[in-house]
Amino acid sequence: METRVSLHVSISGQGPTVVMLHSGGMSGRQWRKLAEALNDRYRVVLPDFLGSGANPVWPAQDEFHFSRDVDEIQRLLSSLHQPYHLIGHSYGGLVALTVARAQPDQVASLALYDPVAFGVLFDQQDPEGLEDLHRVSANPVFTDDDRGGGEEWMHTFIDYWNGPGSWQAMPEANRQAFLKVGRKVYYEVKSLSQDHTPLQAYARLTMPALLVYGEKTPSAARRVLQLLATAMPGANLKVLPGAGHMGPLTHASAFQQLVENHLAKSGM
Repeated sequence: METRVSLHVSISGQGPTVVMLHSGGMSGRQWRKLAEALNDRYRVVLPDFLGSGANPVWPAQDEFHFSRDVDEIQRLLSSLHQPYHLIGHSYGGLVALTVARAQPDQVASLALYDPVAFGVLFDQQDPEGLEDLHRVSANPVFTDDDRGGGEEWMHTFIDYWNGPGSWQAMPEANRQAFLKVGRKVYYEVKSLSQDHTPLQAYARLTMPALLVYGEKTPSAARRVLQLLATAMPGANLKVLPGAGHMGPLTHASAFQQLVENHLAKSGM
């Protein structure tokens, strides 16, 4: 079943509401298998962010700030029965955290994989995390507005998150799909890189929170979660063995088990 608000949204199942927020460059379809595993017990909501999935492509000439996706998700959530569980991966994890900070009483729980809340690294002047961010930002293409979102930029972006050679090893159809939304992904990264939300801002998130990173996750994202775990009273920090940044897809069964256990313990 599908419904439309400002975003394209797919809804299935009945029960407590679980909203799954996808990573940059992907769509709500990245959660399809997890949704199928949960929708016999939960009402699963899969939105596509602006410029993603079944939504119109974001105009290349228009600037974008991640707060616009936050606003759209908040608008969607206001139409749902509350409270709800939020699941987010990477960019979707940052959006989930930002929404939860704005309305913590309406969020039953959080389950986050590698959320890109890099502001905590700057706030804590974390040497390991900041060094890792500098490693990618030192490449001139990464901050070049003219080339942002193009093939050279996306090559750098994908290889940072998934290891050298990942972009070239990707099937051509997948590369073209990323390039189609590349400009918007560039603006997402540009805006979230300027977000310096301090660690203490997350201390008010007292709901149960499953925080997961992969064994091979880049150190900046790993340090974000390790820091968040010290600030969020309900945090449960887990490592997904053998996984990298795309663990929710490459290690879907193991991630599903963590999420199912988390939701069961966080039941409403």
